[in-house]
Amino acid sequence: QVQLVESGGGLVQAGESLRLSCVASERILTFNAMGWYRQGPGKQRELVAVMNKFGTTNYADSVKGRFTISRVSATNTVYLQMNSLKPEDTADYYCNAQGLGEDYWGKGTLVRVSS
Repeated sequence: QVQLVESGGGLVQAGESLRLSCVASERILTFNAMGWYRQGPGKQRELVAVMNKFGTTNYADSVKGRFTISRVSATNTVYLQMNSLKPEDTADYYCNAQGLGEDYWGKGTLVRVSS
């Protein structure tokens, strides 16, 4: 069973930065894609950023220019660098891996941005 463990969430003020980490129990290049999703209060889960196995990235319009997804395959870790955080970025952030015929999710890490 694939496990994804997120960390790095917390409470920050608007304008500050956070870096989220997602450690996978499998080699991350095994997956077709890995990414980050978020679910804010009263909202549906939405894509934040995704990177496919070839390194191609895609971002939600709301985070372009502020967030960066990256990976270190040697440690099976995917990162989400979040800069210039806004109160509307407040959400539970989930790591996702697609591949091996399945869709895998971590348990999430909470990011709260105060104004």
